[in-house]
Amino acid sequence: MSDFNCSPIPGFDPVIIHLFGPISLRWYALAYIVGLTLGAWVFHHILKNTALWAPRGQKGTPPAPPTITEDLLFWCTLGVILGGRLGFVLLYRTEWLWSEPLSILQVWQGGMSFHGGAFGVLVAVLYIALSRKIAVWSLADAVAAVAPIGLFFGRLANFINGELYGRAWDGSWAMRFPCDADPAHPLRHPSQLYEAALEGLVLFIILRIAITQFRTLTRPGLTTGLFALGYGVFRTAVEFVREPDAGLLFGLTRGMTYSIPLWLGGLVLIYLAMKKPPVSK
Repeated sequence: MSDFNCSPIPGFDPVIIHLFGPISLRWYALAYIVGLTLGAWVFHHILKNTALWAPRGQKGTPPAPPTITEDLLFWCTLGVILGGRLGFVLLYRTEWLWSEPLSILQVWQGGMSFHGGAFGVLVAVLYIALSRKIAVWSLADAVAAVAPIGLFFGRLANFINGELYGRAWDGSWAMRFPCDADPAHPLRHPSQLYEAALEGLVLFIILRIAITQFRTLTRPGLTTGLFALGYGVFRTAVEFVREPDAGLLFGLTRGMTYSIPLWLGGLVLIYLAMKKPPVSK
């Protein structure tokens, strides 16, 4: 049985509609489409809002025109898909490289790594920024402010696919994964929903308050640092109730271990950004 073949919700088929042959439209794919599209829409409006790029009461200059959204969406989508899938294989399923090499291409079956996807998006941002002579950290900040939208929908897709579930637990909202598993199998934490709430909704709200009320976009790198630190904190917290994806490293789950660079990098970015005066225009 595939790890990704059944939703934990009774009657909630991961396939929305079967098209032809092996081709189907899945909730997993739709989640990525909606997350990236909605994220691009919010990103576009962040670049249009000049007030966000200057101290309160002033108008600033965004790092790029809103028209850059389409190009950035294309490259970030590519970065998410390639980076996320390759990251998943390299960080969690290295045995697939020689035992199931074709499964590496089957992204519709689930199995994406946030850390790999984040690296792919970083490469996309660097490419756009350097090729268009745009301030790298300012562009990265605008992307970081909308990244939780994609995380929210991605975690919902994990939930529908019945993957990346939590540890055994018999609490009032515990679930069995997948839905057609043997009733003797343990009930578990729906940790995908915890991550959707924390890494998605809560982190988005925090960053939204940061850029609108505290004008963090006037300090290049600060919003990116807050995102990296926030994700690292929330991901590490949920790892205590999430079933480890693979063997432990240094006594920690791999999710915890791979989040350490985010914690450290986020703190460094926040420190460096706060040392400089805010951009005034």
